[in-house]
Amino acid sequence: MALIVQKYGGSSVADADRIKAVRDRIKRTVDAGNQVVVVVSAMGKTTDGLVAIAQSVSVNHNQSLIEIAAKEREMDLLLATGEQVTIALLSMALQEVGQPAIAMNGSQVRVVTEPNHTRARILYVEPDQIQAALALGKVVVIAGFQGVAIDQSTGLPSTEITTLGRGGSDTSAVAIAAAIEADICEIYTDVPGILTTDPRIVPKAQMLTEITCDEMLELASLGAKVLHPRSVEIARNFGIKMCVRSSWLDDAGTVITSPRIGTGNLKSLEVNRFVETVSIDYDQVKIALLQIPDHPGIASQLFKSLADQGINVDLIIQAVQETEGVNDIAFTIPQKQLQLAEVVTRSLEIGASLVTVDSNVAKISITGVGMIGRPGVAAQMFTSLAEAGINIQMISTSEIKISCVIAATDGENAIAAIQKAFDVTARSHQACEINSENSSDISPVRGVALDRNRARIAVQQVPDRPGMAAKILEQLVEQNISLDMIVQSQSDRDVNEIAFTVAIADLAKAETALKEYAKVLGYGEVRCDGDISKVSIVGANMIHQSGIAARMFSALADANINIEMIATSEIKVSCVVRDHQAEQALKVIHQEFNLSGDHAIEVPSALKK
Repeated sequence: MALIVQKYGGSSVADADRIKAVRDRIKRTVDAGNQVVVVVSAMGKTTDGLVAIAQSVSVNHNQSLIEIAAKEREMDLLLATGEQVTIALLSMALQEVGQPAIAMNGSQVRVVTEPNHTRARILYVEPDQIQAALALGKVVVIAGFQGVAIDQSTGLPSTEITTLGRGGSDTSAVAIAAAIEADICEIYTDVPGILTTDPRIVPKAQMLTEITCDEMLELASLGAKVLHPRSVEIARNFGIKMCVRSSWLDDAGTVITSPRIGTGNLKSLEVNRFVETVSIDYDQVKIALLQIPDHPGIASQLFKSLADQGINVDLIIQAVQETEGVNDIAFTIPQKQLQLAEVVTRSLEIGASLVTVDSNVAKISITGVGMIGRPGVAAQMFTSLAEAGINIQMISTSEIKISCVIAATDGENAIAAIQKAFDVTARSHQACEINSENSSDISPVRGVALDRNRARIAVQQVPDRPGMAAKILEQLVEQNISLDMIVQSQSDRDVNEIAFTVAIADLAKAETALKEYAKVLGYGEVRCDGDISKVSIVGANMIHQSGIAARMFSALADANINIEMIATSEIKVSCVVRDHQAEQALKVIHQEFNLSGDHAIEVPSALKK
């Protein structure tokens, strides 16, 4: 007998017929001799409807941070009602066919969270009520997406309802699976498993039979909507076996694998140690091309020329510039390829006003799970470097790694500062932290993700001195705003630009917070852009092949799509493009890497809208 957690999303329980279909699947699972805990989302587009109603009676224009916080509390009370409708209906449906069941909301189960509204993180789940109901032969039907805040003065659960933010039901399911030590957590959705991209945009997207946790973390954080990265983080930390399956079909789905042994703490489910290791790579040379014309094809021409010569590019940074019509691009390469790379770069006629080379650099990185979704981690890294008097020259981020380029002479002090800040061990640089079996047979690009729920903020004229990046991020940490793409530009001046992307819903609050502190911290204009999207490629095997980024850039250039920002890691390349070109960008990249399957993925008609 297995203990199984099944999670059903909103499309799986969109109406009475779908609820009955879910009921029948659950009943079959129980009849096979298993204990079942079910976590559900609100029906269909219920949450979207509730948000729309709230926006019709209350707008965010010119609200103070205090007013925004007050509204967030009421939004949690409103949105938590959606899941409560579903759990009651599903429990009633199970009872109708003779299957004992009980519905519980987040506060009844005691999914205890931080006291932050609209995006609370789970501290712990009390398993007693769930286990008691299971012992009586009941299916336990739990409302996902919600919990109850801890009272910081007493350390006990309060009466304040909280919600977990987008994808919260996935997070609830895996957290509950960890708390009750479930054998598997099955995530049922509207597609047959993890696909190479969104089948609504590319119908012949290919299904993956398995994927690593690290690849899944990147795809999930980059906008792939099948799983939320927070759920994968918990699964990785606690060694929870996961499987993504279709609620409409009986296919096997996609298994999410991880070679790591779970080391999580059940008393701090989502606030575990986020940083696992720190590493430094001294085999780096930085090349920067300044004031390049901002039009399609520039990045393609540059990096294709480097790839044609077999030059392995590591970090690539293209950031927002104060001067319209131009960009700066900086990248790092191995020391031994400097001479050839410099010849190639300086021979290109792409309009750069200046090409700079710096061989006295190192890349220092912290690696862990879910770091970029928690701005406090990046801020703590930047602060530790600032306190050691170390200036950051370049920044690049991913879901599992944050890297900074610094002066090589600061390397030992940087390692010591970060080790002290995070209480972690240092290790020698490795080309890739992800080991895949039969990696030579795996496509270098495993998936293409599109995130249209992003807005970009560029902080301009940031004084080029230690501590500025940390101070800017601290303003967002205080507002509990998560960042996903942080880029600091290369400059030949005494100032830099720092750009990052945030959820569109956080744009107003982030802009308000940053503008309030502009004069205090001494930076310039804060520019916001909500008309962008982020398209990314992910693959654990990309590090073993040169020219992957160049192929992505060339595909975009051939489609006349301009790249406005670039950030890379070992297993990811992300580009910011105009939102109206987002779907076209995804299609041409997916085609470039030959990721399509032999047949179209069937998407239920109710979900095609």
